[in-house]
Amino acid sequence: MKQKFLLICALAVSGLAAKAQDAKPAESPLVISGSVDTYFKYDFAGKKAANIQTSFANESNSVSLGMIDLGLKKKVGKASFVGELSFGPRGQSQSIPDVAGSSYHIQNLYVSYDLTDKLNVTGGYMGTFVGYEVISPVGNFNYSTSYLFTNGPFQNAGLKFTYTFSDKASLMAGIFNDAWNNYSSTNDLSTFGAQLMIAPVKGWTAYLNVAAGYYSGLELDLTTNYQITDAFKLGLNVADFSQPSYKFAPNAGNGGFTGAALYPQYAVSKDVTLGLRAEYFSAKKGSTTPGSFSGVIPGESVTAFTLTAAVKSGPLTFIPEVRLDNGSAAQFFDSKGVATKSAGQFSVAAVYAF
Repeated sequence: MKQKFLLICALAVSGLAAKAQDAKPAESPLVISGSVDTYFKYDFAGKKAANIQTSFANESNSVSLGMIDLGLKKKVGKASFVGELSFGPRGQSQSIPDVAGSSYHIQNLYVSYDLTDKLNVTGGYMGTFVGYEVISPVGNFNYSTSYLFTNGPFQNAGLKFTYTFSDKASLMAGIFNDAWNNYSSTNDLSTFGAQLMIAPVKGWTAYLNVAAGYYSGLELDLTTNYQITDAFKLGLNVADFSQPSYKFAPNAGNGGFTGAALYPQYAVSKDVTLGLRAEYFSAKKGSTTPGSFSGVIPGESVTAFTLTAAVKSGPLTFIPEVRLDNGSAAQFFDSKGVATKSAGQFSVAAVYAF
């Protein structure tokens, strides 16, 4: 009798254990990814320091460093996290360092939870939802960056909710720190951010973005990509930023910027793609200082054309690039150090993704 009882208990326990195992949340493996990049750039005026003042890769006439980028992500059941660190000049914050004098930068550090199959909540420090280009060279076609990217936010810290209506539409809304590119708030959580994603037809995706705050100002942004054919892709970024009038705000002033960039790309073969970035950028009158927006003088503008080739060999991509910028005012310098309206550069970058 005792043996039968023990047998029944053993069967019951094993049944409960099997049920508990079945109920265990699905667990994905830890995903490790990242990139390494380096480049050589020649300024046509022979300038060593930055002549075209956009983000990253500003050293000329030398072999220079980009960064090593290391990312981790994992999901267990409905919960997930993303952590991403970079080391090197490209990864360091350009305006508000994480730690003064540090050689690293936190790109992403956040956790997410699926409240339902359609609703997700995410909190922490995240790559910005605004704009076409990103910090990592793996996420961009061109190696140099646009004026729109340089002057928009790189990252936003805060809390956001994303509702996915279908694979053709989703809506994100959240509250973020007043300061861009910094995981600690200067004043408070006062920036509202939202993004509407629509994919009306196969191959075409558009994002309507807004970031608005008492301290941070107002940015309206449209980002879209259309894979028109298997070989031809067309991208577009249009943005307008208005500085806050509050005098103690980090970006205080009565100015701002407006601009647009067009990104046509054509795949010559499986491993070779040619692309052009054609950009117009204007600093509004009333901007705080002439150096506020990549050296563009308030009330003036710049037109930039960047011709880029991406040549792939497995995980390694070679990126030769020619860039020509022309301003409505003299904001660049020639070989004699005299201010001029135009500047040009040639660069070759190597980007290894893993």
